Amino acid sequence: MEKIEIRGVVFDSVSMAEATKRCKDWLTEPDRTTPAVIHTPNAEIVQLCIEQPEIRRLVNSADLIVPDGSGVILASKILGKPLKKGKVAGVELSERIVELCAELGLGVFILGGRPGVPEAAADRLREKYPGLIISGVRNGYFDDDADVIDEINRSGAAFLIVCLGVPKQEKWIAAHKRELRVKLTGGFGGSVDIFAGTAKRAPKIFIKLGLEWFYRLCREPKRIGRMMKLPKFVFGTIAVRLRGGHKSAK
Repeated sequence: MEKIEIRGVVFDSVSMAEATKRCKDWLTEPDRTTPAVIHTPNAEIVQLCIEQPEIRRLVNSADLIVPDGSGVILASKILGKPLKKGKVAGVELSERIVELCAELGLGVFILGGRPGVPEAAADRLREKYPGLIISGVRNGYFDDDADVIDEINRSGAAFLIVCLGVPKQEKWIAAHKRELRVKLTGGFGGSVDIFAGTAKRAPKIFIKLGLEWFYRLCREPKRIGRMMKLPKFVFGTIAVRLRGGHKSAK
């Protein structure tokens, strides 16, 4: 499977259908003893990886890395190595995996969000996908990692959704991957709020035009500081291309 390096982060060049198929294979792999890991970096996260090599190492250690954002797709074109299969949004991929779990009779554990949010997310997902097994939920406010890991393992879940925010979720997964007995996990940021209905995705026209970031900024102006990483990333990518610094990996 083709891999393309964008500013040090090595993405899998896969479509949503291909990414979902890989996840299904992991979920149904009988001998898997440690979870496969998914990370879904957008431009903001890639810029963080540029600035903090340790975070880049954690992201690149995942089994599946998909581009969650038009900024990453644009950067791939600027560098002359386009991710031709387009964006694979983390919230959409995680929901497709939830749907798979409902079809396969596998449990899902939701970790993260404010108190009450993962419970609301579980209720809405069960309503949307009849037969879905929510093995457990836990909000993101905890001090004892060992207690949380024990709860997850006792739940019997196959898929663990981790929504602790970047880079906390990437660090948490890397630190505890070998202790977890789920088959698949990933860092999905604000997906729990989308599932719970406490946050909304941009209208489809904004997503289609690659302006989801602009919609979020209009709704949450306080994000301006974080959003400034986007132009920094794009202009930095242009500078890399002008210097001839682009490559891909297979």
